[in-house]
Amino acid sequence: MRRLQYFIIVMTLLSCGKNNSDTSGKKIFRYNEAAGLTSLDPAFAKDQSIIWPCLEIFNGLVQLDTGLRIIPCIAHSWEISDNGKSYTFHLRDDVFFHHNPCFSTPDSTRRVIANDFVFSLQRLTDPQLTSPGAWVMKHVLHDDNGNLTGINAKDDTTLIVQLDQIYPPFLGLLTMPYCSVVPKEVVKKYGPDFRSNPCGTGPFRFSFWKEGVKLILLKNENYFESDGKNRLPYLDAIDISYISDKQSAFIEFLKGRLDFLSGADPAYKDELLTRSGHLQPKYGDRFIMETQPYLNTEYLGILMDNHDSKLLPLSMKKIRQALNYGFDRRKMISYLRNSMGTPGVFGMVPPGLPSFDSSLVSYDYEPEKVKQLLIESGFPNGKNLPEIILSTTTNYQDLCEFIKSQWEEFGFKIKIDVNQAAVHRKMIAEQKLQFFRGSWIADYPDAENYLSLFYSPNFAPAGPNYTHFKNDRFDHLFEMAAGEINDSLRYQYYREMDKIVMDEAPVIILYYDKVLRLYDKNITGLGTNAMNLLILKNVRKL
Repeated sequence: MRRLQYFIIVMTLLSCGKNNSDTSGKKIFRYNEAAGLTSLDPAFAKDQSIIWPCLEIFNGLVQLDTGLRIIPCIAHSWEISDNGKSYTFHLRDDVFFHHNPCFSTPDSTRRVIANDFVFSLQRLTDPQLTSPGAWVMKHVLHDDNGNLTGINAKDDTTLIVQLDQIYPPFLGLLTMPYCSVVPKEVVKKYGPDFRSNPCGTGPFRFSFWKEGVKLILLKNENYFESDGKNRLPYLDAIDISYISDKQSAFIEFLKGRLDFLSGADPAYKDELLTRSGHLQPKYGDRFIMETQPYLNTEYLGILMDNHDSKLLPLSMKKIRQALNYGFDRRKMISYLRNSMGTPGVFGMVPPGLPSFDSSLVSYDYEPEKVKQLLIESGFPNGKNLPEIILSTTTNYQDLCEFIKSQWEEFGFKIKIDVNQAAVHRKMIAEQKLQFFRGSWIADYPDAENYLSLFYSPNFAPAGPNYTHFKNDRFDHLFEMAAGEINDSLRYQYYREMDKIVMDEAPVIILYYDKVLRLYDKNITGLGTNAMNLLILKNVRKL
């Protein structure tokens, strides 16, 4: 009855007419960000809600293309020394900051020079700023007092970055919004309020932000990139709303008041998608839908220390393996996610990365193996197994309930504890949950990003090793890979590390996510990518 009432409301709203064009004739791209926005300072771009607008306002030395290859941006070229520790970037001389009264020039702007990158990258490590991106500079040379000394301007168009060791993923790190160039004059003027007064070099410039309601970005008429003939961007403005209710945002999209929809929320996924993951036929003549693998691994994590084996069966490797074999990921993805994902039968490293190995099938649904592992663990048919508490959030409760029901068929006793998302993340970081639902979205396109979750020096809360997994062989391979410049050999190390993790089973991989983008047929040039980065400089609105 509730579903019927919902669609009556939708159709009533649609009958009021489609509002898909701006009366001024301006080309305005509109999308909604349900998660809200806390800052427009790229030094704090740690999640999608901040990353997306920062990609429009700012630029860095390098950037990613749609295939996640590293290509020039403000640096038109670069060289890496023979020892792999020194990077020399050659900057364009036609890149200017957005107009801002902080600049003392007649036209209220100035050209970007190498010293701007020295300031911007050193700023990340400023202890007073407490940027979550400070770790990006961990392999850049520091002095004995911890000051960053490895970033220097040779001249206005030459930047030299020196590392303390060979680190092949470093260029990939520089594509992150954390490493955007910002003007010292504006940062010093506004201090913490730079978050709401951003100034960059990107294809769009900041215009207006009413927190929790609306963000407006306007076309940068002086943007330096072009399509070979025309200066980018093509759009006149970006209009971002902050409707927290995703069902309401979906209605706005159907009415034509939003141009773009990302992901398929449970509130409307069945209305939008077939069970096999295709767009419902009734929308085929209105919208374009694009999907591709997303560098996002969804998993259940197990805290590997502080276990009392008499109380916590999760301390036993064979029990962890039995849980991995004990549910049907393929059925789960089909019924609960409308096939928007790839069953997590491989390893922690998701499809879409060059080191991914599709031949490595770690765990699939194998009931007989579950029964045998329970016998070998001393719990035949689950007899005398202590209760296991699985902690999750409301968005993933349905998945956890599905898994629980299948595990209970083998005699496992599972209790699901549902937390608010912010509380859940905090408790994971503080090692207060023994068994928890987690996810990892790539920060940069290299498998090291995922494997770092199991490197023992990264134990949380200081690092991302939330399971407190420790394995000497894994740590040795991780360190070898970090200093290996040969991609093929590094990928071999990555695959061996992934095998170790899957065998020891500190995590249970649920699925690898998919990017889903739905947009009106009057939008061109949007495309998609495996990191779900929203790049609007090439978009046209007809």
